[in-house]
Order: sequence, then C-alpha cells, then structure tokens
Amino acid sequence: MTNTTEIRVAGEPGYAIRVGHGLIAEVGDALPEGARKVLVVHPPTLQKEADALRESLVGEREVLLAEIPDAEQGKRIEVASFCWQIMGQADFTRSDAVVGFGGGAVTDLAGFVAASWLRGVAVVQVPTTVLGMVDAAVGGKTGVNTNEGKNLVGAFWAPRAVICDLDLLATLPRNEAVAGYAEVVKAGFIQYPEILEIIEADPERATDVTTDEFRRTIELAIRMKADIVGEDFREAGLREHLNYGHTLGHAIEHAERYQWRHGAAVSIGMMFAAELSRLAGRLSDAAVDRHRDILTSLGLPTTYRLGAWTQLLKTMQRDKKTRAGMLRFIVLDDIGKPTVMQAPDESLLYSAYLEVGEEQRPEVRSTQTSVKL
Repeated sequence: MTNTTEIRVAGEPGYAIRVGHGLIAEVGDALPEGARKVLVVHPPTLQKEADALRESLVGEREVLLAEIPDAEQGKRIEVASFCWQIMGQADFTRSDAVVGFGGGAVTDLAGFVAASWLRGVAVVQVPTTVLGMVDAAVGGKTGVNTNEGKNLVGAFWAPRAVICDLDLLATLPRNEAVAGYAEVVKAGFIQYPEILEIIEADPERATDVTTDEFRRTIELAIRMKADIVGEDFREAGLREHLNYGHTLGHAIEHAERYQWRHGAAVSIGMMFAAELSRLAGRLSDAAVDRHRDILTSLGLPTTYRLGAWTQLLKTMQRDKKTRAGMLRFIVLDDIGKPTVMQAPDESLLYSAYLEVGEEQRPEVRSTQTSVKL
C-alpha cells in the first residue's frame, strides 16, 4: 500500500481527501493562496498539537487558535458565536480561512463557522479521530445541536480539502477508536461487504490503528462517502443512505444529553434498522444475526432501555429526514442494498424496538475496556 492515498470528491466544488502518514505538514498547502488569517478550531485535548500546527502555518499568515469544549458540548450556537467573535475582532475577510482540527464535533462546528462567516469562507478539515476521518469531515455537512435535537441547525459547505493523517490516531484510546469505528461498520452494511469480512476475520486487527486491515477499512469507508456525496451533495436522495442507523441513534444521543459516544448510539440504531428491515420482510434472519455478531465482536452495544421508546419516538419525529410529518428510515433489502422506508406504521417500529430493548440500561464495552459514556 502506498504511503498516501488520494480520494476525490466529484461535483462542484470538488476536493481531495488525502489519507496517509505524516500529512499534517500539508495543511498549509491546502489553504487558499490569498489567506492571510487562519482560525484553527480545536478541543482542549489537542492544545499541544494545535500549537505545533499554528507554528507550521505562521509566516505571512496570522494564525489564531479557538479552543472549544470537547465532543458534542462544542456543537452549540454559543460556541459558534465565540468563534465569530474572534474572527470579527481580527477582521477576517472572505479570502481568509478556518481549519477544523479535532474529532467529528469539531469539524462540524468549524465547517459551520466557515459557512456562516461572511456567507462562506474556506475551510480545511483535519480530523483527528476515526469518526472524523470516515464521516464528519467528509461531505460538507456542518452544524450545531439545539435543545430539540442533533444537527437541526447547519449548512452544506464543502471543504477545500480533508487531510487524514493516520499518525494522529496513534494516541487515540482504543475505546474511542472502536466507538468511531461504528461508522466504518455502517459502510460495510450499506456498500462494502469487504469491511465486514475483514472484521469477521479478526476484529482486533480491524480496529488496531497500526494495521493494514484498519487502513483498508478506513479507506473503503471514506471512498463510499466520497462517492455518494459527490453525486448528492445536498441529500436530495442517495445521500440519505448514509443515515443507516442514525435516526434512532441521534434520538438516543439526545436522550442521553450527548453524554454517549456517537458510535455507540449508531450501533444500536443499526441493530434497530436491521430488525425493522426483517420485520418488514426485507432482510433475512441471517443478515440480522450478522449485524449483532459483528457489532458485539467489536464491543459495541446492540440494546437500549425498553422504557425509553415514547421519548425516542418523539425525538425521531423531529429528525431532519422527516417529510410532511412522516418518518423515514434507511433500511436494507440485503447487505449492501440500502433503501428508504417511508411512514412505517408505529406498531411496526415498536415491534422492532422490542427486539433491541431491555429493561436495564446496558453496559457499553470496548473489546478491552469499558467505554465511559
């Protein structure tokens, strides 16, 4: 495998996603030539790395750092306002740029800040987590959460480039890598069964960030998303397939006040979607069992508290995929064959939830250590 893989996102504007080692040095080259001011948005845990990135970018540029709260707490309109304040006080113009340097929540927030400042300035995404690399940083979906739900406020804003430096994952705790890996598993279920085969052969190597197996699955997941968003940038059709497991997953995140990791919630959401597919006569028992076996082998959860259904249904009814009050779910006709189920009967939804519900809140585990939610 070559040191650097470049995956192109088609469309207008198109851009490159670069995957490899030692790529952090390429951030400066990815910025607009005329950018004289750059805002680097980062979480507290990456202060040392953000300082080093700033030093690599200074010269003719003025580089400012915006430290924001970690994880979903950073995806709030108050945090976006904090970034806008920094940019306003520094007189950022339309030729200047933003760098999102962190996990999925950071790249979502940084993209939204860039999309909204002066109606749009350039953004370069530098994801530092598995979730950020395979999902959040790719595709131009940006946004913040509200009290009513996740990602209800946002904009489509394509990055100039996405730089996935695998070296940034070296110190990532294993439970973080496994939680983010749920989005890789999703890519296997909806398009690339090769991912599932790699996991089934050896779950430990598949989620070990130093192995060729891990890199292969990461690149397949990125390629899947790049292909889809290149055809459907604004989620008019095909891109909806990327939401497999996310309708219930986002509702669980909201119910848990965003204290759960995204991947843990989406894992349960995929299990629910598989059960819904089976009950609708679309998916075989064997395919549903394969979902459960793979997710369990990775230490990801497949059940949630039974008594939460009423609250979850109410939240799902505000989901961004809902049309004219009708719920829409991404389901499978088979592994690798996603489709949309529109306005399913609530009794069918509840029956599917009974298959993933349990009386007590489950313990969420990684393959080695407990995942703190």
